[in-house]
Amino acid sequence: VQLQASGGGWVQAGGSLRLSCAASGLTFSRYAVGWFRQAPGKEREFVAEISRSGGTSYADSVKGRFTISRDNAKKSVYLQMDSLKPEDTAVYYCNVFISRDYWGQGTQVTVSS
Repeated sequence: VQLQASGGGWVQAGGSLRLSCAASGLTFSRYAVGWFRQAPGKEREFVAEISRSGGTSYADSVKGRFTISRDNAKKSVYLQMDSLKPEDTAVYYCNVFISRDYWGQGTQVTVSS
């Protein structure tokens, strides 16, 4: 299983970014996929998840600002991030659990005030 995250970058507060996670080595449509993030000096935390049927869940801190979606044909999951805040600055990781956790390499998101 391999996960490739992309789409991070630098943006001013209030701006938007769209992250992508491309998966390979698995029957993608069978699994839920999540996004997590880790800020400097902090533990990795849950951001959002999309189930195999398309159901979604979000951390309270991003609810109403972030939207997770998936395209099973492209084996990809996306995280649309709007109204970004400086506290959203972190490395963002996509995750799949298949007997164990699989993580992508992470993509840096920096939001300046």
